[in-house]
Amino acid sequence: MDFWDREWVQAAIDFSIALAIALIVDRFVIGRATRVAARVGTSSTLTVSRGAQTRLRLIRRLVFVTIVLIGVFLALSEFTKLNKLATGLLASSAVLGIVLGLAARQLLANPMAGILLSISQPIRIGDTVTIAGETGRVDDLTLSHTFLDTGDGRLVIVPNENVLTSVIVNRSTGDLSAPAVASVWVPPATDLTAAREALAVLEPSSVEVVETVPWGVRFEIHGPRRPGGTREASEESALRERAHRALREAGLLDSSGA
Repeated sequence: MDFWDREWVQAAIDFSIALAIALIVDRFVIGRATRVAARVGTSSTLTVSRGAQTRLRLIRRLVFVTIVLIGVFLALSEFTKLNKLATGLLASSAVLGIVLGLAARQLLANPMAGILLSISQPIRIGDTVTIAGETGRVDDLTLSHTFLDTGDGRLVIVPNENVLTSVIVNRSTGDLSAPAVASVWVPPATDLTAAREALAVLEPSSVEVVETVPWGVRFEIHGPRRPGGTREASEESALRERAHRALREAGLLDSSGA
């Protein structure tokens, strides 16, 4: 066998072994997660399960990519002319990381943000969140992007760097029995007592005047507390519509719908 053929064969073997190890580790993680998930049967452990699932996906992808990259370096080291180069790359990974970080900051920003999101977990798979004005359920969280299912046929894909630097409203955490909150405006000359009486049909937990400006008065309405600790993303919108309808039926809104 020709010398170059032996190098190619050995390189292929090294890479194949690394790829096989990556697949075996990946399957082991999946199998382990399935067994753990099978033991999760109560609603009280559902939140923990979703958090573990989010971390698991990010760790799986990171480990898989790392093992494959090691296989590539080992395969390159089989070539005599590239041996020194491959060995140098393995031995100076810190320097390589600095060089790559400077040369491809934008490219590496999303994976780094994905790792930080998996550790801090401000959002988890299955959460209903609002990111950059888009509301939906977190369908997947990869190393580079977060996928939001908006429920209207769209799949919003947000770079993880944007997720990490944006204000996130997570509707699946905190006090899930807290009431929905909505605001509604009335004309400046409106009888505020009459407005409160009109809004009483909504059975709110509280109605507050939170802002007065020359062109109107803004009421903040807190709906009834949710029994059982459930929350839907559409509750605020529904409460706002009901409040607007109650004020209009009471004759407290002018024809412009203030």
